[in-house]
Formats: sequence, C-alpha cells, structure tokens
Amino acid sequence: MTRRANLPGADELFRSTAPALTSVPNNQEVAAPLVPPAIATPKAPSVKKGVRSIARRRVTTVDRSPSGRERHDEKITVYLSPDELFDLDQARLLLRGDLGLAADRGRIVRESIAVIIADLEAKGDQSILARRLRGL
Repeated sequence: MTRRANLPGADELFRSTAPALTSVPNNQEVAAPLVPPAIATPKAPSVKKGVRSIARRRVTTVDRSPSGRERHDEKITVYLSPDELFDLDQARLLLRGDLGLAADRGRIVRESIAVIIADLEAKGDQSILARRLRGL
C-alpha cells in the first residue's frame, strides 16, 4: 500500500470548462461543462443595502455551550502579550495537572467566550465584561 496521494495533473486542473468555439455542427453532442449551473450562473444582486450578508445568529439557551473538539470553519486572529499567553498556558497546565482535564488553548478560549457571553446576556450592564470594558 502506497502512502502517496493520487492527485490530478495540471491538464486536469487547468482545462477549459466552457465549450470551445469550433466548427462543430449543432447536431453533435458537446460535453457539458464541469461547473454546476448554480456556480456557473451569476447571482442577481441583493436588494439589501447592509454590510451583513448572512442573518445574525441569535444564541438560545439550548446552544450556549461552546463547540468543543470539532472542525471549525471560522477563524479569527487574537494577539496576546507574552504575559497573557503565559497565563493561558498556565491555566491549561493547571487544568491538566491538578484537575485532570486535557484541553488545548483554543478550547479554553472558546469555553471562556461562552461563559462571558452568557454572563453578558444574563446580567447586561452589570456583567463582568461590561464592567471590565468600562474600567470598573
């Protein structure tokens, strides 16, 4: 059994998907393009004038738990100071060593976000996030 992946060649990747302009009579079949019609046809411009292209997802009490270990399609970049990164790693090691909970940094961040947003929705102006952002 070989471990080498079987990948398409350059001819497969860069072939034309539109029918070529040739002198082929109309009664002969021409191969259909490989692009599905939903992708090939341009969409009509949206009537809405807002920035948001998808509806805002409202968090309900059922789906407040963070996603845990699964593939995530969305990504953000967060810059941390060396001290903040050290604190995050210390929390990870504390969870693993003292509490026996193996969690990576991303999972800790997702859990923290779920907790802080639940607090914000429950307490509003008096939540820990609102107070910290105000500097109180």
